[in-house]
Amino acid sequence: MILEQIKKPNDVKKLTLSECVTLAEEIRQFLIQSLSETGGHLASNLGVVELTIALHRVLEFPQDKLIWDVGHQAYTHKILTGRKDLFPTLRKTDGLSGFPKRKESPCDAFDTGHSSTSISAGLGMVRARDLKGESHTVVSVIGDGALTGGMAYEAMNNAAELHKNFIIVLNDNEMSITKNVGGMSSYLGNLRTASPYTELKVGISQALKKIPKVGDGMVDALHKTKSSIKQFVIPGMLFEHMGLTYLGPVDGHNIEQLMKIMKDAQRVQGPVLVHVLTQKGRGYAPAMRHPARFHGAGPFEIETGLPKSTGKATYTDIFSTVMRKFGDREPDVVAVSAAMVPGTGLKRFGNMFPDRLFDVGIAEEHAVTFAAGLAVGGLRPVVAIYSTFLQRAVDQILHDVCMQNLPVVFAVDRAGLVGSDGETHHGCFDLSYLSMMPNMTVMAPKNKWELSDMMKFAIRQSGPVAIRYPRGEAYDGLENHRDPVVMGKAEVLEKGKGVALLAVGSMVKTAEQVWLRLQKEGICATLVNMRFVKPLDTGLLDELRKEHDLIITLEENVKSGGFGEQVMEYYTQQQSNIHMQMIALEDQFIPHGSVSDLMRLQKIDVDSVECRVKNWIKEYSTDGRQE
Repeated sequence: MILEQIKKPNDVKKLTLSECVTLAEEIRQFLIQSLSETGGHLASNLGVVELTIALHRVLEFPQDKLIWDVGHQAYTHKILTGRKDLFPTLRKTDGLSGFPKRKESPCDAFDTGHSSTSISAGLGMVRARDLKGESHTVVSVIGDGALTGGMAYEAMNNAAELHKNFIIVLNDNEMSITKNVGGMSSYLGNLRTASPYTELKVGISQALKKIPKVGDGMVDALHKTKSSIKQFVIPGMLFEHMGLTYLGPVDGHNIEQLMKIMKDAQRVQGPVLVHVLTQKGRGYAPAMRHPARFHGAGPFEIETGLPKSTGKATYTDIFSTVMRKFGDREPDVVAVSAAMVPGTGLKRFGNMFPDRLFDVGIAEEHAVTFAAGLAVGGLRPVVAIYSTFLQRAVDQILHDVCMQNLPVVFAVDRAGLVGSDGETHHGCFDLSYLSMMPNMTVMAPKNKWELSDMMKFAIRQSGPVAIRYPRGEAYDGLENHRDPVVMGKAEVLEKGKGVALLAVGSMVKTAEQVWLRLQKEGICATLVNMRFVKPLDTGLLDELRKEHDLIITLEENVKSGGFGEQVMEYYTQQQSNIHMQMIALEDQFIPHGSVSDLMRLQKIDVDSVECRVKNWIKEYSTDGRQE
C-alpha cells in the first residue's frame, strides 16, 4: 500500500501524481474502517482528502502554517504528518485528538474547535511572520458553512490591508453540518457555475506571458481591467471587492488542478482566496446520502452505515418531544438554531412547523439577538444551542436579552463533560457565565421528566430562562420525585441530619448513588435536587443550617463562579459557621476522553465523591455518623 510509505511530514512529496490519486482512495478506506470502530467526524474528512494531499505537496511542514477552521476535517492532515498508527486511539482518553493540537504535533499550527476563527488566526500569523522577516506560507482553510459566522468577515476586512502573501482556502461543499442557509450560500452557488471565467483568465495570462518583453506588461494591463470583466461574468464579486484576489472555483478532488492553483496563490502579493469545490462524505455512499448523520458519528456498521448501538432516549430526544408538543399547543412558540437543527433535536419541530423554525447558520451572536427581536415582536423564542457554542454569544445574552428582561428560553444542550471532542466542546462554564447575568433564571433537570417540566415552566415566564442538560442518555431514575416546578425552589429528595448533599442537574444521579452508599453505613444524609442555580433557594439554605454541620455541593461545571461558590458566598454573607465543601470541575481545560474516564480523573464520579464525602464527614464530625 502506498499509505504505508507515509511515515513522517513531507513524505507525500516523494510520490508521483498517479500514486497520490491511489493514496487518496487508500486514505478514504482507512478512515472509513478506522472510524467505524472509534467514531469521529467522517463526512467532513472524506471530503478534503485530495485538498489535503495537494496542500501537503505544495507546502513544507512544519515550516509552513496550515490552519483548519473548526478542525474536524484534519484527519488526513494527521495521517500525512505521521500519525496514522495512532488512529485506534482517536478521541479516547490520552489518545489522538479529533482536532488539531499544537501539543500533539509541530505541524498543527493552531488549536481549533469552534467555527469561523481560521482567517483571524492566520492573519495574526502572517503579521508575525512579516514583522520577524520570515518567508513561510500561511494557509487558512475555511468551510462555506463557517462563512455564515461574522468573525470571518471581520478578518477578511482586516486582511485587505495586507501587501504580503496570505492564502485563504474556501472549502465549499454546500454544507456546514446540514445544508447551508442564507445569502452567502446563494452567492457561492452562483460562483460554482463560473469556472469558465477562471479557465479563460488563466489561459489568457499564460499565453501573454510567453510573449517576449511585452508579455508581463500586457498581463498587468489585463489585471487592471479584471474587475470590469469579472463583474460581467461573475455576479457580486464580493471577495474581490473586499480586497482579496479570487481564484477558482477549482475541482477539490483533482490533485493536479489543486496543486497548480495553490502554487499560483503563493505568488500573489496580498490576501488571496482559493475557492475549492468538494463533496462532503465522498467515497462512502451512506455518508454522501446522509452527511449530517456522519458529521460526528459514533461507531457504525460499514456495510449499512447504521450505528452499532442505539441506547436509551437522550435529553435531546426529550427536548425534541417537548418542542413538538409546544408546536401544537403554543402558537407563539418559535425555535432558533445556529446550524444545528438535527443535533439540538429541532428537526421534528421544523418538519411540522417550518415557518416557526429559524436556522440562522453558524452565527450564535446573531441567533441570540434575533431571538430578542422575536420576543419584542410578541413571540416566545426557544434558542437551542450547545453550551460550548453559546459561550460565543455572552454579550448578546447579557445586553440584548437580559438587560431588556425578554422572555427567551435557552435550551443549553451538551452541558458539562461531553467526552471525545475535548477541550473546545466541554460545556463546563455555562452555570458561571449565565448566573452572573441580571434577570436570568438558570435551571438544570435531574432526569428526563424534570426536563419536560422545566421547559413547560420556562415557556410561561416573563423573562429569560436557561435550562442546561447533558449529552447522552437521559436519567430515568427518581421517577417518583416530581414536585411541581416553582420559581427558585429546590426539591428535597431525602431528609436527614448532619450532612447535606446539594446537587445540580446531572450530578443529582451521582449524589443519589452516594447517598445510598452512606445509608448502608448508617449515615443519614439529606439529599437535595437544587433545580435552580439562579435564583438560589436561600430559604432552604437557611433551614439546612439548623440541623446540618456540613454542606456539600455537586455540579458538573467549573468551580469558579459556579453553583458551589454562590452557596458559599450566601453562607458567608449570613456569617454562618457551617462547614462547606464543593465538588466541581477544577480551573483547567479538560482533554478528550470518555465521559466516565474524565469524571474519574476530575474526581466527580460516584466512587471519588463517596470517598471525598466520607473524608469530610470524618473531618467535621466526631465519628462520621448521625444520630
